[in-house]
Amino acid sequence: MHLGEPVQLRCSGAAVRPACRRRAFGRFQDSAVGRTVVVVLPLLLLAGLSAMAQGVQHLSVTLPGGMPGTPVMTGIQQTTNGVKTSWDGPSGYYQVWHKMNLTGSSWLMVGKATNLSRTATIPAPYSNDFFRVSGPAPRYAGAQVCAGCHGNIHASVMLTEHTGAFTNELFVQQGGQTNASCLACHTVGYGLPSGFTDAADTPQLEGVQCESCHGPAANHAANPGDPTVVPRVELAAQVCGGCHSAGFAPASVAAYHPSFFEDWSTSPHGAVVPEVLRSMASSTNSISSCGRCHSGSARLTLLQGRNPSATLTNDFSVAITCAVCHDAHAQHVWTNALNGVVYTNQLRNPLSSTNDYVLTTSAVFTNAYNPNINVCAQCHNDRGASLKVTDRAPHHSPQYNMLLGTVGELNTNVVGVVDTNAPPYYSSPHALLIADQCADCHLQAATNDASGHAFEVATYQLCLRCHTDPAGLVQFVTNDISNQIQQTKALLDMWAANKAPEALRKYGTLAWEYTTPGDLSSGGPGPDATEQGMITNVIQKARFDLYLVLYDGSYGVHNAPYDIELLQSAQGWVEGQLYQ
Repeated sequence: MHLGEPVQLRCSGAAVRPACRRRAFGRFQDSAVGRTVVVVLPLLLLAGLSAMAQGVQHLSVTLPGGMPGTPVMTGIQQTTNGVKTSWDGPSGYYQVWHKMNLTGSSWLMVGKATNLSRTATIPAPYSNDFFRVSGPAPRYAGAQVCAGCHGNIHASVMLTEHTGAFTNELFVQQGGQTNASCLACHTVGYGLPSGFTDAADTPQLEGVQCESCHGPAANHAANPGDPTVVPRVELAAQVCGGCHSAGFAPASVAAYHPSFFEDWSTSPHGAVVPEVLRSMASSTNSISSCGRCHSGSARLTLLQGRNPSATLTNDFSVAITCAVCHDAHAQHVWTNALNGVVYTNQLRNPLSSTNDYVLTTSAVFTNAYNPNINVCAQCHNDRGASLKVTDRAPHHSPQYNMLLGTVGELNTNVVGVVDTNAPPYYSSPHALLIADQCADCHLQAATNDASGHAFEVATYQLCLRCHTDPAGLVQFVTNDISNQIQQTKALLDMWAANKAPEALRKYGTLAWEYTTPGDLSSGGPGPDATEQGMITNVIQKARFDLYLVLYDGSYGVHNAPYDIELLQSAQGWVEGQLYQ
């Protein structure tokens, strides 16, 4: 059986250099058996033996077109007794082959052609062989075939911009319909057997369709009852990144292809916070509670009305990927809460809202979720921060509530307002005058080829609408708030050293802190649950306000007047304790 000519490259030793691995990958089509073959290096593959145990394997490479239609190597890791490796490709069975050298010997099957996991462990005795893996041939069907069973989704997808990717006016003007460098992303399966060839012969594969993201589906359409060929549902951003990036765009049209994937990869959204990842790994409750904002797979599971704690015990490490905020299957119509403008996009939530909102970790998700709240505020809210919580400081990222001025405690002796358990709104002009709120500022692109999806404020261009010297103003405000944070912390430390109850003095400057101290203090722990009751109410209010301002992270840019009132309230309370 002819399997194609192998790549004439070998890297010696167990530590294969990444550069060698990239150069060695080759794809071959076996016309005799209708299977796709990948030739790889020594040490890399052994299907049908032990698969890696840690969780679900997600797509980890970006390729033009989205979901790979043929096998592609994605990782290698040396172990004590061999090598663990992984590859990617469409759903189906894979077979590994090996031989001792590239000349004078035949490729031999290793194990059975029953690997569905796309990962395997190579035992040490095979470590100096050459390996390659064969997988299911890419057989594309076109979205009309999918519509036979998935009619509702198909009808919805037909309304999105993906459908018109081949006939888009700008794409046509730039000559994309006949440019091989463009067709992988603007058609289905270009360059692969049964994929798009040209508009005359394969019009059914024009545009971005189901198989662009889910992989070839003709085998599934022919035998819907076969679970081994069900197209993949992949949440990884790499699927979108295959096309929504700058890296694969031809130089002549690079200006029309911002670096969405590259920017996202550098942002905090690009990885799960390590501490949270450890928490979810050790507690199924954390998968549902923390995962609703820290794990892309957990959040999407909750949005589908399912319980991630029961279904994602090995699949919670997916970051906040594109699919968490963007709906690939549908357009949504929103009315802007600030200016009444009606707009259509593929965001799951609107760009602006003015209602107070909290998504707590204890409430049932479906009861607390509000789809009409600002897309960023879905997670960037105070999570139910309360003065009554004493075990740890308010959660990081209360930006939405700080922007609206709906969380915190106010000292009536300082700011002259009525102090209630539900403080009145002290909304920032940024919340009420910037039409798209968070997105307007945080999606600004500093250069033409950037997308803004690093979510950093990389330019002050928008600010010039209202401020003549935005950079100088930001510097002034952030310096002032930063100084006031330190002043408030210094006052609390003085209280701890001079006015704290005797039983708390053993904690030193941590006497005012939460049981698990916040980021302003080092060491710990702070006073335990019983001792927290010895901290006076006004000191508890002061530390609460202090950490809300700190964890907002903008140092006054979001809502400077309210930050100042909170910090002055805190300082007034502490000074009252110090000088009474």
